[in-house]
Amino acid sequence: MKIRLKEVIAPVFWPVHRAVQSGRVQEVVAKGGRGSGKSSYLSLELVLQLLRHPDCHAVVLRKVAGTMRASVYAQITWAIGALGLAGRFKCTVSPMECTYLPTGQKILFFGLDDAGKLKSLKVPFGAVGIAWFEELDQFDGPEEIRSVEQSVFRGGDYALTLKSFNPPAMARSWVNRYVLQTRPGRLVHHSTCLDLPPDWLGPKFLADAAHLKETNPEAYRHEYLGEVVGSGAAVFANLRLEPLDGETIAAFDRLYHGVDWGWYPDPWAYNAVSYDAARRTLYIFDELTRTRTPNRDTAALLRERGVGEDGGFLTADAAEPKSCADYRAAGLPCRAAQKGPGSVRESMKWLQGLCAIVIDPGRCPDTAAEFSEYEYQRDPRTGEVLPGYPDVNNHHIDAVRYAVETIWKRRGN
Repeated sequence: MKIRLKEVIAPVFWPVHRAVQSGRVQEVVAKGGRGSGKSSYLSLELVLQLLRHPDCHAVVLRKVAGTMRASVYAQITWAIGALGLAGRFKCTVSPMECTYLPTGQKILFFGLDDAGKLKSLKVPFGAVGIAWFEELDQFDGPEEIRSVEQSVFRGGDYALTLKSFNPPAMARSWVNRYVLQTRPGRLVHHSTCLDLPPDWLGPKFLADAAHLKETNPEAYRHEYLGEVVGSGAAVFANLRLEPLDGETIAAFDRLYHGVDWGWYPDPWAYNAVSYDAARRTLYIFDELTRTRTPNRDTAALLRERGVGEDGGFLTADAAEPKSCADYRAAGLPCRAAQKGPGSVRESMKWLQGLCAIVIDPGRCPDTAAEFSEYEYQRDPRTGEVLPGYPDVNNHHIDAVRYAVETIWKRRGN
């Protein structure tokens, strides 16, 4: 029986499939809410790429081994059947593996509660070329993921990593930070149940989703749309994380630059922004973050970016007059921020009152993380939100505040 891929791969995943097929992508991070189709797609892609590369094998990983039979093992056997390949695979649960009979290639299943098995992993020929981390957020962090990848990818000409998860509600979760970091060959994809054909989900699923949307919209956004909704204490409710292309940035007619001084452990932070007054929208499109870096070196970095040549203001923290003087001596038009009573409160209120703060997470991952994770503090006894803005993990936020000081201080703003 011949299966047409468009019958089993949802349209929302076709751009991802084409990117994998072309060889441009070595890592797919699929995130989304319930019923988003991400696990189904990745299981299909794993089998398809296994057959396409006859010298490699695949491993499927979850944090806890006891969860695999009813989840990833069932998902892989479904994908094999959906592709019309059931007769070509032998699947067993002890040991838990699926073998492609024409070549002897294997799909092996591991839980990280017994990570020692990975270190002694042996395949009958070739090497492991595909690894799928399901429920990525349940792993202990990027260090554990990196250690596993180093263990399984040894030798071989082909490597593809697949990662899937439902985003945790809190922006500070390591996995939510992870997807903000760009690297060559990584493709991050977000899907929701709204992207799939309704008949793939069934009336019961759709009715449950509709009921939750009506009765608890925030829970619906988190569970079904896969949104990072936070704890209800987010400072910036007007934040939008989206890419800004070079053409859009080139069209910005007024640029503003800000610097927050730092050494270690607090970093030196720089941001470039543009403000659309008509739409009351701030665009943050460039950043630099450094530790233990002298003023002469950070000044050189800014000159390389053309700061001072574009006519834009450069405003820095007034707490270090010598550093501001060092920048002016280096040829940068650096002015000290005019701090005063209430300046933090007024500048933060101005940022919060904008229609949108748009940050390109690819160009500005540190800034995106800070703005996303910045929350009001809560009383540890009562759980009530406390007034004031926490002075922690806000280096790029401060750089942005300094950059826009001349804007929010204008009369009428």
